[in-house]
Amino acid sequence: MALQETPNASRLHIGIFGKINSGKSTLLNALTSQEVALVSEEKGTTTDPVYKAMEIKGLGPIVFIDTAGYEDESPLGIKRIEKTKQVVRKTDMAIVIFADADIYGGISWIRFLKEQKIKVIIVVNDMENNNADEIASKLKAESDERIIVANALKKRNIDEVKTALIENAPKDEKIEITGNLAKEGDLVMLVMPQDKQAPKGRLILPQVQTIRELLDKKCIIISCTTDKIDETLAVLNKAPNLIICDSQAFKIIDEKKPKESKLTSFSVLFAAYKGDIETFINGAKAIDNLKKHSHILIAEACTHVPLSEDIGREKIPNLLKRKYGDTLSITVVSGADFPKDLTKYALIIHCGACMFNRKHVLSRIEEAKQQGVPITNYGIAIAHLLGLSIVLPQAQTDV
Repeated sequence: MALQETPNASRLHIGIFGKINSGKSTLLNALTSQEVALVSEEKGTTTDPVYKAMEIKGLGPIVFIDTAGYEDESPLGIKRIEKTKQVVRKTDMAIVIFADADIYGGISWIRFLKEQKIKVIIVVNDMENNNADEIASKLKAESDERIIVANALKKRNIDEVKTALIENAPKDEKIEITGNLAKEGDLVMLVMPQDKQAPKGRLILPQVQTIRELLDKKCIIISCTTDKIDETLAVLNKAPNLIICDSQAFKIIDEKKPKESKLTSFSVLFAAYKGDIETFINGAKAIDNLKKHSHILIAEACTHVPLSEDIGREKIPNLLKRKYGDTLSITVVSGADFPKDLTKYALIIHCGACMFNRKHVLSRIEEAKQQGVPITNYGIAIAHLLGLSIVLPQAQTDV
């Protein structure tokens, strides 16, 4: 069985922002030494964000994101700017590029980025018809961010931009999936259903990443499908220290597992790995306060084609309706779709978000907090609804 490659979700995300025709796409091509983005004198060439994954020595695996201009006056401008704002949700670092003396639109974006706790590097694009030194001087009077004068087309001072990214990158956080739940020598049993929802010929990303981490921790790993739990336990000469399963198999495994074995799920582990587990735990308590006509938002990070018995579209809604009845209102969104106005929802239930980077998940949590809406996670919500006792990893250090 082929293992899935590590996606962009595990990489440092660096967004490139600026006015139309300021040289964002040219800068991306210079930074990557490839013709990644289409470059044209025609205004508004970049519409949807352009992503380029690569590695830079000193930064490691990263993703550059080229965005649409933030002063787009075309008919599609508002929609393009909204796409750019969506990129901010997942941006770990930002480059804001300037190419003319009208700097104030860019300054407002720098302030917006800093409000999101995003480190900003300013690049003045030294083009033929502008006075780069004058632009840099104006920027120094308005911002204390690092300013680099470079020529994106001629690739002058591009190495200085890379150096600034390295020097200002967020510190490498030691964030683990299994956290304090697994240590060297532990026997860990993974229960991984390979049903119609499982991708053909490969394991899903949370399973792959968890297996790799357990190997690095020198744990002893045994895996099986849900229908082989009894046979797997029978061949072991001791009870597993930890059992990790798909959240939808919680009830079956809880009934079959040895009493001394701790139980959790991939989704619960990712609640701490990708987000804020304490917020998710508190959010699950809101399930007990729902009303018959409450409105629930279920958010999926990926955009898969829904199949029967889908956990977010069928299994969780069925558990909720079993408790509160069919009058409960449930909305499901996927991918980048996430409502601006969350106030009509009594609860948000988010997937494990294996396809999002951590910054993206934390930004959604922050949006929910600001609007006073409780938010929880698939695995934690299911365990709460079933009344099961599961083990939770400790919160990550930066939460």
